[in-house]
Amino acid sequence: MEISRTRTILAVDDSRTNLNVLGARLGRLGYLMMLSGSGREALDLIAARGIDLVLLDMVMPDVSGLDVLTDVRATPETAELPIIMVTSRSEPQAAVEALAAGADDWIAKPFAFEVLAARIERTLERSRRLGELKRANAALDARIAARAIELGEMRAELASSQADRSRLIASIHALHGEIDRLSPGSIRRG
Repeated sequence: MEISRTRTILAVDDSRTNLNVLGARLGRLGYLMMLSGSGREALDLIAARGIDLVLLDMVMPDVSGLDVLTDVRATPETAELPIIMVTSRSEPQAAVEALAAGADDWIAKPFAFEVLAARIERTLERSRRLGELKRANAALDARIAARAIELGEMRAELASSQADRSRLIASIHALHGEIDRLSPGSIRRG
């Protein structure tokens, strides 16, 4: 059984009002909230690790949400960090851009908070299951590697046993030949 722990969410938005509302409402749901007003700061916080999910505003000055997302996905240590894009762009193209860039989900502003909370839970649960699957695969890979080593050792032992057997058979044949040579019927009378 997995021990429940507080999940850390990084909310990134250039609007301080939006950040404060998200921080307060998600905090009341039991999440530990980190708030960032810029894409550059968000990248620094993400690089420091310890974040379970990012709510990322798509349109920000300086470094856009799509730029942050692209950078996160290009970095092996953070490539699988769950990210939900939050955008004021409601046209379908915004969703296509976010998902094509690697977002796990997206939601358009204004949104019903309950919908956002449900999407966060679903995304975190999917991330948890993927983590479990990766750990199980790693354990399976380790078991396969151990079995391959055991198999290699057994093959070497079998080859050694077969070589010993071949030497014993050759020694027995040599002894039979010597016995035949030394037996009374094979000695010449002179």
